[in-house]
Amino acid sequence: MEGDTERERRSSSDATDDIVELHEVSVQSNNPGGDTDEYVEQVRESADLIRDYHPQAAKKQIEAAPNPQDYRPSVELRRSLSRSSRSFHKERSSVDKGKGPIKIEIDTEKKKDESKEPEPRKSLEEHIEKSKEDDLLKTFPLSEGLTSAQAEELLKQYGRNELPEKIVPKWYIFLSLLWQPMPVMIWIAAIVEAIIGNYIDTGILVAINLINASLSFYETTKAGDAVAALKASLKPTAIVFRDGKWNNAFDARLLVPGDLVELASGAAVPADCILNHGTIDTDESAMTGESLPVTLHEREMAKMGGTVARGETHATVVLTGKNTFFGKTASMLGGSTGQSNLQKLLLKIIIILCVLAFTLCITAFIYLLKKPTKGESISPKEAASFAVVVIVASIPMAVEIVTTTTLAIGSKQLSAFGAIVSRLAAIDDLAGLNMLCSDKTGTLTKNKMTIQDDTPTYEPNLTQMDLLKQAALATRWESPPKDALDTLFLRCHLWHPKIKEEMEGFNSKNPNATQAQRDEFYSHEVSLKLQESMANYESLAFMPFDPRVKRTEGTIRDKTTGSIYKVTKGAPHVLQALDKDEEKGHKMHEKVSSLGEDGIRAVAIAVSEPLNDQWVMGAEEQHVNPVWHITGMLTFLDPPRDDTKETIRRSQAYGVPVRMITGDHLLIAKKTCRDLEMGEMDSPNWPLIQGPDHLPTLDEKGKPPSDLVKNYGEYIKNADGFAQVFPEHKFLVVETFRQLGYKCGMTGDGVNDAPALKRADVGIAVAGATDAARAAADIVLTQEGLSTIVLGMEISRMIFARMKSFLTYRIAATLQLLFFFFIAVFAFDPRYYADRDAPPDEARWPEFFSLPVIYLMIITLINDGTLISIGYDHAVPSKFPERWILPIIFIVSSALAIIACLSSLLLLYFCLTSWDKGNLFQSIGIGGLEYGQITNAIFLKVAVSDILTLFSSRTGHQFFFQRKPHFVLVICATIALIISTTLSLVWPRGTLDHVPVCGLAYVSGQKLALWVWLYCIVVFFIQDALKVAVWRLLIKYNAFNVNNEVKQKKIA
Repeated sequence: MEGDTERERRSSSDATDDIVELHEVSVQSNNPGGDTDEYVEQVRESADLIRDYHPQAAKKQIEAAPNPQDYRPSVELRRSLSRSSRSFHKERSSVDKGKGPIKIEIDTEKKKDESKEPEPRKSLEEHIEKSKEDDLLKTFPLSEGLTSAQAEELLKQYGRNELPEKIVPKWYIFLSLLWQPMPVMIWIAAIVEAIIGNYIDTGILVAINLINASLSFYETTKAGDAVAALKASLKPTAIVFRDGKWNNAFDARLLVPGDLVELASGAAVPADCILNHGTIDTDESAMTGESLPVTLHEREMAKMGGTVARGETHATVVLTGKNTFFGKTASMLGGSTGQSNLQKLLLKIIIILCVLAFTLCITAFIYLLKKPTKGESISPKEAASFAVVVIVASIPMAVEIVTTTTLAIGSKQLSAFGAIVSRLAAIDDLAGLNMLCSDKTGTLTKNKMTIQDDTPTYEPNLTQMDLLKQAALATRWESPPKDALDTLFLRCHLWHPKIKEEMEGFNSKNPNATQAQRDEFYSHEVSLKLQESMANYESLAFMPFDPRVKRTEGTIRDKTTGSIYKVTKGAPHVLQALDKDEEKGHKMHEKVSSLGEDGIRAVAIAVSEPLNDQWVMGAEEQHVNPVWHITGMLTFLDPPRDDTKETIRRSQAYGVPVRMITGDHLLIAKKTCRDLEMGEMDSPNWPLIQGPDHLPTLDEKGKPPSDLVKNYGEYIKNADGFAQVFPEHKFLVVETFRQLGYKCGMTGDGVNDAPALKRADVGIAVAGATDAARAAADIVLTQEGLSTIVLGMEISRMIFARMKSFLTYRIAATLQLLFFFFIAVFAFDPRYYADRDAPPDEARWPEFFSLPVIYLMIITLINDGTLISIGYDHAVPSKFPERWILPIIFIVSSALAIIACLSSLLLLYFCLTSWDKGNLFQSIGIGGLEYGQITNAIFLKVAVSDILTLFSSRTGHQFFFQRKPHFVLVICATIALIISTTLSLVWPRGTLDHVPVCGLAYVSGQKLALWVWLYCIVVFFIQDALKVAVWRLLIKYNAFNVNNEVKQKKIA
C-alpha cells in the first residue's frame, strides 16, 4: 500500500514538473515589450495547452455539484454594510501600468471561518488535474496589450470569439414537422385508408401532410431567422487594450488569446480570462445553475458566459470561442427551457380535441357496425372510412403555424420600435403583465446628471473645485468614464472654464458635425484639462463601485508631498457611518433631506488621515485602519425623462401599475413619485415610499424566506415604491408580487437590477443597460425611455388578441364538424328518406351521411391558407391585462359552433326531405335534389360558414362590423370562398369514398348555391349576435375572472 501511494505521489509530481518545464520560457517574460513574435508564441503555446485540457476539466466540473464554499450570499454583504463600523481586513493591490493601479478590498471573516472546515479527500486523478490547471494558469503570460498585427495573426489561428451554434439541419426540421401530434393523426387516418383499400384517399392524406409540413417549415424557419437576426443585432462588446490605447466598444467577437481586457461590474466576461490582479465576484449561473456569485482572485479563471457581479480588474484572454469552458460544455449545459404558457395551452387544446374525436369515432364506429339495415349491413370498411372522416375533421392543422407566424410578426413589429425580443414567448407574457416594477436612475430618469451650484462643505477652506478633484481621486480618472456618475465628475465643465468658447469655435468650423462628433470633441478637451489637474497624484489602489456597498475608494499618493491617504465617494448615508463626528452627520442628514425635497441628489466625499505609517509600498496585502473625515457633498440633478409621466399614465390606464424600486434616497424617491404621479394618488398616505428596514432579506442559504407573502405581502402590495434598497430587495419585491398572483415585469439597466430582471415574468433591459442586465432580460430596449414598454404592451396585447381569435375560431370549426357528423350519423339516415320519398336516384342513397375525405381536406387547406394571414389582421389592445382562460375560449367557441352545427343539420334535413311536396325547397322553386347535390351543398355550406365564423371570432366581444379587417385577410378569405364555391358548382358527377357527388351547376334553374350562400349569411348574423351576448354575460359577471382582477393570495 505504501508503495502504491509513493508511486501515485511521484506520478502527480512528474505530471506537474512536465508542465512547469514547458512553461519556463513563459514566466521569463509577461510582456511583449521585447520580441513580439516570441510573446505571440508564448500565448499560442499556453493557449493550446489549456485548450487541450479544457474538455476534461469542463466535463469534471459540470458533472460535479457546485461547492457552496465558492459562493458568498448577498445577504452577508448586506449585513456587513449594516454594521456601524466597516473595515476591510484584506487589501490586494498591484500597479496597473496600462490604466493605473487597481485594488479590490474584501471582508475575509467568512472565508477564514470556512477555511477551518475539512476539505473532502481528492482522488489521485483529481490531484493531477488540479495541479495541471493551477500550473497552466500560473504560468500563462500576462498581457499588457496586443498590436493589431499580433491580434490578426492569432485570429487566423483561433478564429472568431463565437460559440459554435447548434444549427439544426433544414431537412431535420422538415422531418420533425411530420411527427407532431396533428400530423400523426393524419398518418393514422392514411394508414386506415390504406388498409381498407382507399388508395386514392391515402395519397391525398399523405399529400396533405406534406403540404402542411411544407407550410410549417417555411413559417417556422422564417420566424426563426427573424428572431436570430434581431438577437444578432445585440453584438457583444468588451473593453480592450489594443495598439496602446483602450477601446470601450470593441467587438468582443474579435478577441484573441493574449488580449488585455477590463472586467468591470455589470460587464459580461467576453472570453475565458485570467485575472492579472485583484479580486472580483462573477455570476456563473449560465454554466453552473448556481445564482450566487463566485469570488475569483489573481491568476484565477473568469469564464465566458458569466457576468461581473462585483469588483473591477484587468484580465488576460486565455481561450476564445469554441475553446472556452462554456464552448466545450455547451452541449452538456444545453437543455429544454420548458414550455411557455402558450405552448402548454396549445397542447391542452390538442389533447382535448383528440380525446373528444377518438371518443366520438369509437362510438360512431360501433354504432355503424351494429346499425340495423334492410339490405346488407354496414361493413367494417365503410365504418372505418367514416371514422377517418371524423378524425380528419377534428385536426386543427394550422395551430402551430399560425401562432408561430403571429409571434414572429409581432417580434418584428416590436423591433421596429426599439424592443428586441430574445424569447418569443415573452410577447405572450408581456400581454398579461399586471404589475411593472422599475428602477429609477436611467429608467424613469435620464441618467444624465447636471452638477448644481449648491455644494455643502464640512472642512474649512474647501471649494466646489476641491470637492470635484477629491471625487475624481475616488474615480479611475486615467480611463474613460464608465457610467453616468463617472461622466458627471470626469467630464464636468468645471475642469475646463473655457469649454463653452471652445465648443462655439468647433461648431463654427464644423457646422455639419453630428452630435456624436460634438460630444467627442467636448470629452477630449475636458479630458486633457482633467489629466493636467491630476498630474500630481498617483493612484496606488482602487476599489470600484459595488451596488451593495454603494461607494468607491481610491488610495492616493500626493507626488508633491509624498502623503498617502484614501479618498472615497458614495451615498451620504453610507459615508456618514465612516465619520465618527455625529454633529457633522446630523448636518449632512438635514441637508440631504432638504435637497431630496427638491429632487436633488448628493454624493458625499470623505478623505482619510495620512496612512504613510501603515501603507507598505509594493506589498500584496495591506493592513490599514483609515480614520475618515467627510469633506463635503457634490449635488446634482437627474431629471425624469420627457416621456416618463405620460408613459406611466398610459401604463396605469392599461391596468398595469408602476412601482419604483430604487437605491436612491427616500426623499428623492418621494419627490420623483410626486412628479411622475406614480402609485395610488387617492390614498391619504400618497406617496407611500417604503425604506429597506422592513423589507425581506435572503436567508443564510441565499433563498427567499418561506413566509414571504404572509409576513411581507400586504406591506409590499400597498407601497407606491421602495427606496434605499439593495439588489436582493429588488429581487424579493418582484418575487413577492409573483407569489401574490401578479404577472410582474421589471425594468432596469444595472448589474444590481439583473437578479430581479431574471426573476420577473418579463425582464426588460432599457437602452444603455449593462451586459449583465441585458443577459438577464427577455426584452432589450434600444431606444431611450419607457414609452417603448407601453407600446410593447399594446403590440403584445394585439398579438394576443389575434391568437385568441384564431384559437376561438379553430376550436369552433373543429367542434361544429365533429358534432355535425356525429349527430348526422345517429339522426339522419339517408336510406330512410329515400325509401319514404323514392327519389329518382334512390339506389345511390347511402346508409349514413358522410362527406368524402378529399372534401374535408379541401376545406382544411383553404381555411389554413386564410388563417395564416390572421397574423397581419387589425386588432385592438385589451383594456385589461390578457391571460389564457381555456374555459372562456371553449365557451365562446362552443357558442359559435352550436349555431354553425345546428344550421348545417337543418340544411341537411331540408336537403334530405327535398322530395316532400310540402318541403321548403319545393316552395321556393329548388325542388328535389339528387344525393350528389346534397353532398356538394353541405360541402359549400361548411366551407362558407367556416370562413364567416373567422370574421366573427376575430372581433372578440364586439360585433363583426365594429372592427375593420386587414386587407390581406380579406383577400385570402375571398380567394378561399371563390375556390370552395367554384368546386361545389363544377365538381364532376360521380362517387368519392362510396359517397355520390355532383356539381350544383349541373342542374339548371335551381340556383342552389345562391340559396346556400344566403342561408350562410343569415346564420352568420345569428352566430355573431349570440357570440356578443355570451361575451357580455361573461364580462358582466366576471366569469372565470375574465376581467383579470388579480386574485390575491390570502394574507394572514
